[in-house]
Amino acid sequence: MTDTNDKTPAAVNSLSLRELLRVSNFRNLLAADVVSDIGTFMQNVGAAWLMVSLGAGPIFVALTQTAASLPYFLLALPAGSAGDIVDRRKLVLFTESWMMGVALLIGILTIAGLMSPWLLLVLTFALTSGDAFETPTWRAILPELVPRKDLAAASALNGIEFNLARAVGPALAGVVIAAAGVPTAFMVNAASFAGVILVIARWKRPTRKRTAPAETLRGATVDAVRYVRHSPAIIAVLVRTGFVMFFSSALFALLPSVAKSVNHSAIGYGILLGCFGAGAIAGALAMQPARARWSTEGVVSGGVAILGLVLMATSCLRGMVTLSSVLLVGGAAWVIFISLINALVQNLAPDWVRARVLAIFTLVYMGTFALGSAAWGAFAQRDGIPAALLWAGIGTAGTTVIALFAKLPDSTADLSAWNHWRMPVVVKEIGDGLLDGGPVLVTVEYIVPGERQEGFLEAIRQYGRMRRRDGAFRWGIFRDTAVADHYLEIFLVSSWAEHLRQHERQTQADRELEERLLGYVASEPLVRHLIYSRSKED
Repeated sequence: MTDTNDKTPAAVNSLSLRELLRVSNFRNLLAADVVSDIGTFMQNVGAAWLMVSLGAGPIFVALTQTAASLPYFLLALPAGSAGDIVDRRKLVLFTESWMMGVALLIGILTIAGLMSPWLLLVLTFALTSGDAFETPTWRAILPELVPRKDLAAASALNGIEFNLARAVGPALAGVVIAAAGVPTAFMVNAASFAGVILVIARWKRPTRKRTAPAETLRGATVDAVRYVRHSPAIIAVLVRTGFVMFFSSALFALLPSVAKSVNHSAIGYGILLGCFGAGAIAGALAMQPARARWSTEGVVSGGVAILGLVLMATSCLRGMVTLSSVLLVGGAAWVIFISLINALVQNLAPDWVRARVLAIFTLVYMGTFALGSAAWGAFAQRDGIPAALLWAGIGTAGTTVIALFAKLPDSTADLSAWNHWRMPVVVKEIGDGLLDGGPVLVTVEYIVPGERQEGFLEAIRQYGRMRRRDGAFRWGIFRDTAVADHYLEIFLVSSWAEHLRQHERQTQADRELEERLLGYVASEPLVRHLIYSRSKED
């Protein structure tokens, strides 16, 4: 995760990285995570190679990627909600133990000769389900491990760790599979979860303090969808991500079949993936010089265009050396796109909803990846792998035109908490039972001089988007017919508890908007809170 400033991992200097490694919890988790990620890449290579070895066609090979991606689509929303409302330490321990158990089962069944293409798909789905449910929580715990000022450095180290695993894991898998068989790669992956489990089990996580009532799983999910719906910048990022992932997924879905056609050894496939990972590391190092010269939009669009060209080149190359060189470039383009998109999503969501926004991002990211893998696999089955890669490359490069109506922001607002609203007054005649009885109506009365009304209306409509984003399910601004300079803002919130949570969701960026709004009014606005009044018959 990055801080609220517009920073990319490559913007962090080496001194910051070395200082961060002195934080024991983060350092230990980083070391355990690199081992686990290497095991995961070995698992992916082993599963893809086993599918090819079982004689499955391109559609089954592509469905391996779908099985590894679909859980992120199905579980994203509940996973993000759980990551914001339950004990994150316990959730990570459960999911890591689940994945270790499934990985061990895959290894045992493969050793026993009981594995089939369909069973491999089912178990791959089960294994990835654990990671899908853990991912939003995993990203959200980073601010709990390091000081906020070091979040950008922590993100840089996580990126280096992941791409190191991407470079080492596939190559190591190729060697292990060639020397000891696919089951050994699966068993190594099962063992790789032990380090993360040990580090998280020993972590003494601080107790979370709440001033507002806790959210329910359903309510937290609704809040996440509402927040994204009323955040145009996040929607732009999601649209761009979805289209790029759909087309570029063809590279990952069909690469095992490409590797099989040019080199019949698993080592060849591992080398190609290793080159992709090495290119990703190079791309991470080149990203900051690029960001210094061009805008975020320019760098992202350039990376996507290059990725499209890589796909087109892969469709016609048949030599290991040339394919490896092209995939080096592809890895660099890929990591530039992914790193900047991830940084934007993290910077566009405040702390209270960050895990859920990341979950929705994951839903779009992995859902379109899964859909694209299946679609391009079916295309390859019908028209051949080269044709599928060619058209996928054209589509990937073509997504750059989306910038015309969904441009990525170059900077992000300060989304740190700003809880300044006074707690609503509740008279003693209204007990807790009445407060829990139904929706809450909030009215705010403004007096706006005539010459300021145009600016006020523009500001209040932006403010209304903030109200809906943070909890209101209905909002409106009305003008008094009897007094021309009187305006009444109203909004409905589903419950009193939700309105109290709404108080905690204000950010420093909202402060700027509120101060601009209040600059148009003649006096302090008059706020009233009304609860739904039920009769005895209700």
